[in-house]
Amino acid sequence: MVGIGYKLASEEHGPLDLVCNARQAEDAGFAFAMISDHYHPWTAQQGESPFAWGVIGGVSQVTADLRLVTGVTCPTIRIHPGIIAQAAATAAVMMPGRFILGLGSGENLNEHIFGDRWPPAPIRIEMLEEAVEVIRTLWKGGMQDYYGSFYTLENAQVFSLPEKLPPIYIASEGPISASLAARAGDGFINPGTNAEESLVVFRNSGGGNKPAYVEISVCWAESEEEGQMTAYEQWPIAANKGELNRLLPTPAHYEQLAEMATPEDVAESVPCGPDPEPYIRKIEESVRMGFDHVCIHQIGHQQQEFMEFATTRILPHFQE
Repeated sequence: MVGIGYKLASEEHGPLDLVCNARQAEDAGFAFAMISDHYHPWTAQQGESPFAWGVIGGVSQVTADLRLVTGVTCPTIRIHPGIIAQAAATAAVMMPGRFILGLGSGENLNEHIFGDRWPPAPIRIEMLEEAVEVIRTLWKGGMQDYYGSFYTLENAQVFSLPEKLPPIYIASEGPISASLAARAGDGFINPGTNAEESLVVFRNSGGGNKPAYVEISVCWAESEEEGQMTAYEQWPIAANKGELNRLLPTPAHYEQLAEMATPEDVAESVPCGPDPEPYIRKIEESVRMGFDHVCIHQIGHQQQEFMEFATTRILPHFQE
């Protein structure tokens, strides 16, 4: 049976709304939630970008069973992996057995802000692999030193460790990171790009039966046309191809790129409107690829309406 999750999109919602949405997602019957961890939104139109780790603390206090995945955190440039090790350990103490640390190699949009160089993809993935090693080293407990190619620890200890350490899932859109996910991760996350190809590499590289998560974007609205326009205005990056979403440095650049797309371009990959069938087909397509968890990102501000729609028209289909 596939697990259906709900996306806490930090780019579109403030911290209090995200906490409220998480509680409502649990009540609606979603199996898990994923929270984005960015410094900037993709575009100024989206308008938000709260500190995800503060929101996670709030979510821990208003939910009882909802599993929460960071989708995803970049532990390489903007935040040292030693800090992520401490933050994730704290989250796991506050959400025992239901917190998962999702890691990825990041985007220039969020990671260059302190003047750091944005390296090419192979170097970013090397940094991510070493960051995972740093986190696992600190999770052993005790005082730790670490001298790697990218990171250093001296006399570092995470004192507040959970009884059971959280799993680490690694995000991938290509073969190098998919191999890393199989080798160093406890699970796999795909943001919706090159999903099937990356999952095949993950499985063939040793991923075996580890959990595999994929994100899909949708836009429930009272009409298909309204949904397409909302998706275009709020989430034009759905139309972007290739490496663009990893390379551009500011929201203004993504807004300029959006001027070259149309609502129809976005709707090619985003089910829109009130008919549940396109949503169900999109989820079933992910299941056929081999994903066992599908996270639904509802674009825009009609979150409660979408949850009611999902509860009555989508989730029952996959619970039968």
